[in-house]
Amino acid sequence: MKRLTYISKFSRHLSPQDIENIGSVSSEKNRLNNITGVLFCLGEIFFQILEGEETKIDVVYEKILRDDRHTEILCLKLENDITERLFPEWSMRTINLDENTDMLVKPIKTLLHNVTESHRILEKYTQPTIFKLIKNGVNPLEVRPRKVEKIIMFCDIISFSTIADKLPVEQVVFLVNHYLTICTNIISERGGEVTKFIGDSVMAYFDGDQADDAIQASLDILTEIQNLRNTALNGSILRVLHTGIGLAKGLVIEGNIGSTVKKDYTILGDAVNLASRLEGATRNLPYALIFSAAVKNSAHHKWDFVYLGNRQTKGKSEPVQIYSIDCDITRYSAENEPINDYLAKIIEQLNFSSFI
Repeated sequence: MKRLTYISKFSRHLSPQDIENIGSVSSEKNRLNNITGVLFCLGEIFFQILEGEETKIDVVYEKILRDDRHTEILCLKLENDITERLFPEWSMRTINLDENTDMLVKPIKTLLHNVTESHRILEKYTQPTIFKLIKNGVNPLEVRPRKVEKIIMFCDIISFSTIADKLPVEQVVFLVNHYLTICTNIISERGGEVTKFIGDSVMAYFDGDQADDAIQASLDILTEIQNLRNTALNGSILRVLHTGIGLAKGLVIEGNIGSTVKKDYTILGDAVNLASRLEGATRNLPYALIFSAAVKNSAHHKWDFVYLGNRQTKGKSEPVQIYSIDCDITRYSAENEPINDYLAKIIEQLNFSSFI
């Protein structure tokens, strides 16, 4: 048998009668499927334990994940091969703690609130893939590493060191948070996933067949940042916010990497290193987006590609063919000098006074 414990929030207000009806319907359905358990409700939070035959528990949980009365569903624990039920007499006992004033119940209320709050906080620090596995009842530590084809993206703020040296801490954090929010939202909207932040840099990946999505996400980021520069007030650091983006495609190792103390669910491989180095090449070439021939060759959209030549990169015995998209948004205007040097001089001369 399997036992599953999850927590979720109400997606809309549910009256005590609504909760009682949920319990009645669940109890009848669970009785027919020999599923037992308990459902607590507290402050618009569901906390439920289900136990029964594995396939039947999976079916019930799939229905819960699709139920529009739930939001922010999180599997807290999944136990396989259990031999004894905790609630053999309850097809689904429903307990509305909001209607219970017993002082003995107060610690339970506090515990559920704290568990919910802790998991919501941890969610902000957790990679989406990991949280998705947890939400679906999969232990990420049990996921075996595998080789997969990915398109890797690196994004980075240009002249960030100069900016960090010149500005107060509050403005530096404001700038970085604004930048990371833009990148994260656009990458997610285009089907990619941010795997980590490295200072002011973003490392993300797309599936191997998502070259067009990766290119479009890059253009969207450049467009959003250009709009931000154009609409920012005089004296705002956002006026000089520029980014470089590198894309590379290849086989990588995806899985749990780390020590016994700390692990990352991340990707390793030559494509990761290449994407990082192509992003770095945007400092010396007049294009904000640079990608490898493998990315170009797997795209299906009729992009206006521009060939930037062969570039020798660290770790590669042969030069790499590199490309960009020929449009205004990808081209720097830096008076014929590297964008990094050009921006560094401007930043040194300006007196920033506004956050926005």
